[in-house]
Amino acid sequence: MAITFLKSMLIKLRNKLVNVWDGRNRDQLVKAFKEDQEKEEAFDHKDRGVCMVLVKQIVGTVGRYHDFDSEFRLKQHMPSDRLQGIKQAMKSGKHLPPVKIYQIKDEYYVLDGHHRVAAAKEIGRIEIDAKIVEFIPSKDTLENVLYREKSEFNETSGLLYAIDLTEVGQYTHLIKQISKHQEFLKHETKKPVSFESAAKDWYKTIYRPLNDIIDQGRLIEAFPGRTIADLYIYISIHQWDNRRTRNYGSEIDRLISDNMEEFRKKMSNMKEIEYPEMQRGITAFILINVKAKSEFKIMDKLFSLKEVQEVHSVHGEIDLLVKIMLTRDLLSSDAEIIGQFVHNKIRCVSGVTSTVTLLPSVSKMKEK
Repeated sequence: MAITFLKSMLIKLRNKLVNVWDGRNRDQLVKAFKEDQEKEEAFDHKDRGVCMVLVKQIVGTVGRYHDFDSEFRLKQHMPSDRLQGIKQAMKSGKHLPPVKIYQIKDEYYVLDGHHRVAAAKEIGRIEIDAKIVEFIPSKDTLENVLYREKSEFNETSGLLYAIDLTEVGQYTHLIKQISKHQEFLKHETKKPVSFESAAKDWYKTIYRPLNDIIDQGRLIEAFPGRTIADLYIYISIHQWDNRRTRNYGSEIDRLISDNMEEFRKKMSNMKEIEYPEMQRGITAFILINVKAKSEFKIMDKLFSLKEVQEVHSVHGEIDLLVKIMLTRDLLSSDAEIIGQFVHNKIRCVSGVTSTVTLLPSVSKMKEK
């Protein structure tokens, strides 16, 4: 009897300790606005009005971290009737007033509307209406300086899209591009064009197409720690400001002229799926020896490969001559791509005994 009672008491004590520990962990995970405001020295503020924000970016609270955990789930001491009512209203499509939140960089802290945020998170809402007051971090870290420049750029341009740069002072180049585009649009339309209107058109017809081409070409993989926007800055400054052309691949070079508006004109008639990738063609010749009496069978098999342009049975020290045409992106080498093709597509063919690869250094071809 005594052993059973002692065991029961130990279990209760253990559960109590676990609950206390979990509570401490939850409190540690809750973001308190006051603490982050002091850490970032974010005291100057701007009213950003009402807009939609991502629910997952709402990570803290202004003063009520004792009532909600890090996911805005109600703590046990809080009544849940109000939360259930708000959840039901959201599910039925009832319009609810915007929550009031404070913003520090890319994170939001609830001032008013904790139950609405809790309900939105619980039912899986992606966005929620919010009235935002942004507090600007003044501490001079690199991250904060970049954030302030980005915030100023967004405010000047009126753009809501994320353009993330990793070097200080680069947003001024984008402002200059938009200003030049604004003047071009004024001249083209013979009408006044606001800076914000020019910025929207610049984003849609210039920035976004070049951004997508860079993304499709996987160029970012060669620059760890950089963003696609960084590469946009680099390419556009060299091509359109300094007129220092670079070789990005034949199709890219054909499109990215030394004039920003010429690029816009070329891209205006193309769909995104037609954007060229940063690729170049490779021509190679493969000399192949095969087992006796297997030439024609192997010829048929190789000729069925889409990369193989020609297959010839020849007399002499080799049995077959094969011409292939491959493509590679900006990050791969010719040797890597050719080696993979020969190993995976030719040497594995039954009857092939040896191969030698020849790469032309200079070529001349007559048009048919």
